[in-house]
Amino acid sequence: MRAIDLYVDTLDLEELGFLNADGGHAQGKGQPAYDPRDHLKLYLYGYLDKVRSSRMLERETHLNLEVIWLLGGLAPVYKTIADFRKDNADALKAVNRDFILLCNELGLYGGKKCAVDGSFFHGNASKASIYTKARLDKHQKKLEAEIERYQKELEKQEKDDEKADHSTSQKDTDLQEKLEALKKKQREKQALKDRLLDSGGTQISTTDEDASDVTHDGNDYHQLYPMKKMAMEALDVNEIEALADAGYFDNNQLKECEENGIAAYVPMPDKSGKKRAKGRFCRDDFVYDDKTECYRCPQGEALRRLGNPVYQKSKYWQRYASDISVCKTCPLREKCLTEKARRRHLLRWLHEEVVDRHKERMRNANGKMRERSGLVEHPFGTLKHRAGWRHFLVRGFKKVAGEWALMATCYNFGRVLNIIGFDAFREYCIKRQQ
Repeated sequence: MRAIDLYVDTLDLEELGFLNADGGHAQGKGQPAYDPRDHLKLYLYGYLDKVRSSRMLERETHLNLEVIWLLGGLAPVYKTIADFRKDNADALKAVNRDFILLCNELGLYGGKKCAVDGSFFHGNASKASIYTKARLDKHQKKLEAEIERYQKELEKQEKDDEKADHSTSQKDTDLQEKLEALKKKQREKQALKDRLLDSGGTQISTTDEDASDVTHDGNDYHQLYPMKKMAMEALDVNEIEALADAGYFDNNQLKECEENGIAAYVPMPDKSGKKRAKGRFCRDDFVYDDKTECYRCPQGEALRRLGNPVYQKSKYWQRYASDISVCKTCPLREKCLTEKARRRHLLRWLHEEVVDRHKERMRNANGKMRERSGLVEHPFGTLKHRAGWRHFLVRGFKKVAGEWALMATCYNFGRVLNIIGFDAFREYCIKRQQ
């Protein structure tokens, strides 16, 4: 508690971007706003003590003597407390950055290795508003069937009207309006599907689109380089070792890391287990020959390059294929080809040398994956299982990012106090204020 008080008093809240840090009025009217310094202290204390609800924090200001001392007897209502977290997302991120710099100044970062991992936290968004590609396809199919049915009814009524020799009835107008409404829904679903495909994600939310980026994407393929780049900027280093699990393996990400001073250690996922179990040859059984620029199969025969590179899954690949006549008489044919296949095909990434160098680096990893686990599994385990932070209380990417920054700051706060102790932290804060 005293550590929180000392640390927050070292901050320039106006420079960090907190609202009403200049002592002005809330929303330009009424009584002067609460000092954001007091709200920040309350939230840091609450999150460290597993109290995140604004209503529960309001209760603490009346009953908890530590909180009463920390806030000097102030007791804001829950709505004011909640608005502070909601309206100061960017400022909370700035506080997190400040505390990271503090840790660096205290010499708590080695600056040579950085482990990365991800974890799922529940978002506060309606399930009915979340769409996958499969769900959108199902909705579109249903709409197409409805539109076709209404169009047939309209055609039938037009024929009946012509026979009856009178003007279009009210029923015709109703059908036309319903048809237009269905077509509008169809356009909306198509637009939603286009946004989903453009985003590269797996799901999208109509009420809170940004939440998809935080909670719904099911893999980490595109996160390795961006995370390491931010780590390098925070640590102010030009080179770093990146430790990650197989979920972060992506050819393009490895290339980005290699080109920017990041030595990545990421296990390659093994996708050939089922084939090997059946006694069939896998891609690794085919060796690339740099001199002849072709692949050699287990029988020593060549798979030669075909045509121009093709673009698949965000990468350019060169195609290679064996000779049909050779495969036809090969004694190992059953291990290599299916019954209907006439020859073996392989794809080679145009920057495959990056993967080759990565494979060589992983042969000399010497237990770096165990090191990664020790570095990065602890924070998520602490946040989710000890602190109980399994979901976000706010909606929208910006607000969620702000709450995540608050959670990360509190985790780091507790770690710093455990490592250096309160006395050393107090001395640092006093020097920082001076």
